[in-house]
Amino acid sequence: MRNLSRRRIMEQAALLPGSALLAAETPPPARKLHVVVTGGHPGDPEYGCGGTIARYTDLGHDVALLYLNRGEGGIQGKPPAEVGAIRTAEAIQACEILKARPLFAGHTDGHSVVDQQHYAEFHQLIAAQKPDVVFAQWPIDGHADHRAISSLVYEAWLRMKKSFALYYYEVTTGEDTLQFAPTHYVDISAQAARKRTACYAHASQLPDKFFAIQEQVAKFRGVESGHTQAEAFVRHVQSPDFGLPLG
Repeated sequence: MRNLSRRRIMEQAALLPGSALLAAETPPPARKLHVVVTGGHPGDPEYGCGGTIARYTDLGHDVALLYLNRGEGGIQGKPPAEVGAIRTAEAIQACEILKARPLFAGHTDGHSVVDQQHYAEFHQLIAAQKPDVVFAQWPIDGHADHRAISSLVYEAWLRMKKSFALYYYEVTTGEDTLQFAPTHYVDISAQAARKRTACYAHASQLPDKFFAIQEQVAKFRGVESGHTQAEAFVRHVQSPDFGLPLG
């Protein structure tokens, strides 16, 4: 039998199911990272990753929030064009608070299209950012737009030869995101207030209701990970294991 070094054994163990929490985290590179946080609608990246985004930008990394659409269907009784303009302005304000850049993928709220043409277009959009790390919504979320952007991100990752770190995040867990078992946590205790401000920039989207749910999630993830508040992620098992603002 071929002799195995201790390091090789540990490397193989880290690939076993359920071992991600025990495997040593590779320190993030010291250079400036290019980070893309995707979301089905304006507000999704802020609610699910707002504290992590703030940590990235405070460290000097470049962060783009890529929204699948402009949320045109998000206010009852108003025409889609007007709603899209309102929610675009809210997204821009939230990005300013988080020191991130807003990007829009050009889909229509509630009518996302996942086919070969849109795979190719989205791949080009992601590739243009030269990302080191990309965050996507959980692929079995309740909302179809969340599932759509997750599929688009995954296809772009495959087309780019799995070259960037790929993490999934949760929103309104128990209502939209289900069966989410985190592999990684980011302490956002010091960024919680700024996250709240960014989420409340989406004033048209009932933040008193939805932020209260997300704050409960952040506190629960904090209990799990030993912090006051935390955001939780699932790293794709074949993803490069670096890039989170840990420590």
